[in-house]
Amino acid sequence: MGFLGETAGAVSRRTPESSPSGGESLEEATATGPSPAPQRGGGARWVAAGMLSSRVFGLMREVAYSRFLGTSFHADVLRQAMKAPNLLQNLLGDQTMSAAFIPVYSRLLEKGREQDAARFAGAVFGFLVVIVFSAVVLGMLLAPWLVALLSPGFLKDAELVAAGLQEVDRYALQVRAVRFIFPMTGFIVLAAWAMGILNSHRRFFLPYLAPAFWNVAIITAVVSSAVGSGFIDQPALAPTDTVTRWLFAICGGALVGGLLQFAVQVPLVIRLCPGLRPSLSRRVHGLKEAASAFVPAVAGRGIVQVSLYVDGVLATFLAAGAPGVISYASTLLNLPLAAFGMSVAAAELPELSRQGRDEEPAKRRATLERIERALRQSTFLIVPSVVGYLTFGFLVVGLLYRGGKFGAASQWLVWAVLASYTVGLLASAISRLLQNVFFAVGDTRTPARIAAIRLASSLTVGIGLMLWLDAYSVEAITGAPVGEMPLFFGACGLALGASVGAWGEMALLLWALRRRVSDLRLPFARILSFFAAAAVSAAPAIALWFVIKDGPRVAVSISVLGVYALCYLGQAYWRGLPELELWIGRFKRRR
Repeated sequence: MGFLGETAGAVSRRTPESSPSGGESLEEATATGPSPAPQRGGGARWVAAGMLSSRVFGLMREVAYSRFLGTSFHADVLRQAMKAPNLLQNLLGDQTMSAAFIPVYSRLLEKGREQDAARFAGAVFGFLVVIVFSAVVLGMLLAPWLVALLSPGFLKDAELVAAGLQEVDRYALQVRAVRFIFPMTGFIVLAAWAMGILNSHRRFFLPYLAPAFWNVAIITAVVSSAVGSGFIDQPALAPTDTVTRWLFAICGGALVGGLLQFAVQVPLVIRLCPGLRPSLSRRVHGLKEAASAFVPAVAGRGIVQVSLYVDGVLATFLAAGAPGVISYASTLLNLPLAAFGMSVAAAELPELSRQGRDEEPAKRRATLERIERALRQSTFLIVPSVVGYLTFGFLVVGLLYRGGKFGAASQWLVWAVLASYTVGLLASAISRLLQNVFFAVGDTRTPARIAAIRLASSLTVGIGLMLWLDAYSVEAITGAPVGEMPLFFGACGLALGASVGAWGEMALLLWALRRRVSDLRLPFARILSFFAAAAVSAAPAIALWFVIKDGPRVAVSISVLGVYALCYLGQAYWRGLPELELWIGRFKRRR
């Protein structure tokens, strides 16, 4: 058995060796030719650069949402409408490609079988097109039933509108939006396929930058619609029918953006894989092996998605505004999670796949060191994000979202939900890397079983807290003025339940891995030192906040957050921490 060999009762399937990840220059990241030699931490830096770029545009998209939709009925419709088509994308997207496609394709490249790799990629593409096309057609036809399933709380809106108690029938509006936006999903799934090819060739930057085109298309569409309506400067005064047009402009932008996200990767995919031909052949080498990993990977993703969609269903029963608030908070949470957590996990998967099967003592130690280094590299920036969101999250929310239809009460509530999610941020980042260790040895079932336990624990805790907290008004507790409609803290209960589930998942993944590798340890001492550094860095930022709290909101936010970030990174530079070097490259160490 190999380094992470299966114990009794575990799966016997092995994931083949993969190409190692490595660092590359900006030109190399999007050019053809031989892959560069591996460089420690380089792959993660380029994944992070691409992810961070796309997430920045994602934040700009959320800023546009907050300005033109706020925490209104239309915001609820948009968030729930995105959930229906994204179900397919999440099931067949990045993580499923990581578990089923990348290891097989990378092994073929490692053995010099480029033509077999191209045929395998073409067959996967062909089957994905058939699956996605069928699902898109069904999704559009079954939209009324999908919306009733995912947003049952909206079914009562027709009666409220008829009684004059509400302006918008969210159920009817969401059905129209789902039909309009569902085809977007197909392009995004194919973009994940393209990402798998590029990652296997150690081209990290472009595939993780590609979602930025989706965000840019949405921003362009909604801003153009707002300019045409004449309410660009005063969106809070826009009538309901105008806001509805903005909503469908967003849907149209999402459809165009999905196409762009796939299209920008195609030229490089074709250059790297010249023998690529779409097919539906079931005799292609590697297809059976990928399918055997694909089913449990989809099942695992399905469990995670059930958790997310159950949260969405429950949110529709809360006070109006809850679905939109959860999405605003989730976007902020996903910024550090993607840039500093998922980027490391994505860059390490090929190398862990290559090393994970070898039980030679030297290579065993090298693999353990690589896992620990990846954990330190990820947590080095995740930890200050946790401390920052808990301490200064109110400033972050106000800086990015405040204005237009997004008022003071919305700012308080989004921060409260963000803080509730942040409690589990560190565990989520560590879990993503631990999941990829399982994927590296072909075990997609263990993460799926643990995800099911996470779902159960999240729901158990979340439902109880949701019902309790939804009785408390944001305006009554914070003193913020009531906006378009009163807001309540019920969404915080769902977020806290998710955090509890995240910690449980991390603990179970670590336990399962240590049954295979008894000497695997988390760098707890190092993580605690990061927390100490973050706490020390927060002190001067808090003092500055107290001194300038009455100044302009934007200036106060930028100053306080800037001091906090500079103090944390300054400490790392002064101490010569290798984790900083892993992110920014070599630097001149302190004597």
